[in-house]
Formats: sequence, structure tokens, C-alpha cells
Amino acid sequence: MDAMFQKQEIVPPHQGAGQLAVALCAICWSTSGLFIKLLDWQPVVIAGGRSFIAALFMVAIKLLFPQKKAFVHIRGKTDVLVMFIAGCCYAGAMITFVIANKLTASANVILLQYSAPIWACLLAWLLIKEKPGWEHWTALILVAGGMLLFFRDGLKTGAIAGDVLAVVSGVLFGASSVFMRMQKSGTSSDSMLVSHIVTALFAAPFFILFFPTITLASTSAAAFMGIVQMGCASLLFSYGIKRINAVQAMLTASIEPVLNPLWVLAVTGEVPSFSALIGGAVILFAVVFSSTIRPVMTLVRKL
Repeated sequence: MDAMFQKQEIVPPHQGAGQLAVALCAICWSTSGLFIKLLDWQPVVIAGGRSFIAALFMVAIKLLFPQKKAFVHIRGKTDVLVMFIAGCCYAGAMITFVIANKLTASANVILLQYSAPIWACLLAWLLIKEKPGWEHWTALILVAGGMLLFFRDGLKTGAIAGDVLAVVSGVLFGASSVFMRMQKSGTSSDSMLVSHIVTALFAAPFFILFFPTITLASTSAAAFMGIVQMGCASLLFSYGIKRINAVQAMLTASIEPVLNPLWVLAVTGEVPSFSALIGGAVILFAVVFSSTIRPVMTLVRKL
């Protein structure tokens, strides 16, 4: 187990590609609000259904494009353990997020879940010695302020159980990124596959209790959520997390709640408040700032 906590070299190749992959992942994730509104299913059934489809999609991709370090290859006990911990953390984040939405205000849930960069920052520093730079601390403060502005009008006094679950979701979300960074062999997409299998199994009883209405529209929405919103997003995130550190990945993922209401606006005409627009701008600035400031400073020194 000591190998899990040894310092790793944080000079990932293709850092720009990794940053872009996580940003594209956040765009895929951001469609969830719109499709959850359009899909009239029980929330846990939605989570389980999209994860089931995502798992099938990811298995199909692995079969069509086999890798040298595939899921079925034998790996060390430590790496297999890390893979399953990462997968269970992400599954827990998805499940607690859905349940929290049933117990407290949605704005509370998203705001508290996106404490994830802070938890990723602390856990990465503790477990894999990825010490945050000054730009990450600055971005964390900006993201926290932007989130408060973004959801100011929607914040309510929610049920304490729902708020606690939302915080747990944020901790698990941040932890999943750190454990994915800890994988030395194989790919972190294996962890994402595990997470979707665990989520689908958890939701299986809910399909019996709240059997969904099957129509062309609902099937199409579920397929999009499973393939694009979860499947493609999982592959993009697993690609990106091997190339940028856990803190930067969580900071970049925080553009998801900014884009979420924009999709709703485009389809339903629901207009975000002025404070939400300002908060979203702050969050986007924080992500761009933390991603580009060091390369820009390096370029300036060379001139």
C-alpha cells in the first residue's frame, strides 16, 4: 500500500490536450440539466439508466479500440485497488448528487458539490504530493466567489440531510480525480467504467419500484445522456486526468454549472439572472487564468 502514497512526477505530456479533453468533458456533463428536465423519470432511474448505457458504450469502445493496458489485463494489486476506489468514489458522487437533489434545493446541491476542487486540492497534496501552485489557490478563491454569485438567487434553506449529501458528493467527486491520477498502469477509463457499473447496479431496484415510461422521446434522451453526457464525457475525463493534475481538472470541470443553464436557455428560453451571468464569467475567468498563466509567464520570460 505504501506505493499508493509515493510522490509521482507531475510533468504529464500533452498538457494542452488534457486541458481541452476535460473542458469538452464538462461541456458533455453540462447537458444534464436540460435532459433531466426533458426526461420524466424518477431521478435515480435516470442516473442508473444513463450509467447502464454509458457502461455498454465504454465496453463497445474498448472492444473496437483495444489498448495495450486493457481492463482485462492482469495488474498489480495496488493499482487494481486504486482503480476500484476511484470508480466507487465517482459512482458515490453521482448517486449522492441525485439523492441530494430530492432532499434539498438544486442550487444548494450544485454549489456544495462544486466544493470538489478544494477537496481535490487537499487530497492530491496529501496522497500524491501534487502541491497546488499559487494560480490554483487564486482560482479556487475566484471559483468559490463565482459560485456564490452564480447561485445567489437560487439558494434556499434546504434540508440538512440533502446539504450534507451534496457536500459528500463534492468530496467523492474530488477524491475520484485524485485516485485516477494515482493509477500507474492501465487507464483511468477503467475506473469510469467501474463507476457506471456500480451506479447501474445501485439503481436496479428503483427500476422495479419506479418503472420508467418508454417512449421514442424518452429512449432518445436516455441514449443521448448515456452515450454523450456520460460515455463520451468519461472517456474524455479519463484522457485528461492523466495529463493535468487533479486540482486543475476539478477547476476546469467547474465550467459545467456555468454552461448548464445556457443549454436550458437555448431550448426552453429560461433566462439566467444577472448575478448568475457575473458569477459564470468569474468562474470561466478563473479556469482560463489557472490554465494559461504559467505558459504565458514562461513565454514572456523567453522574449
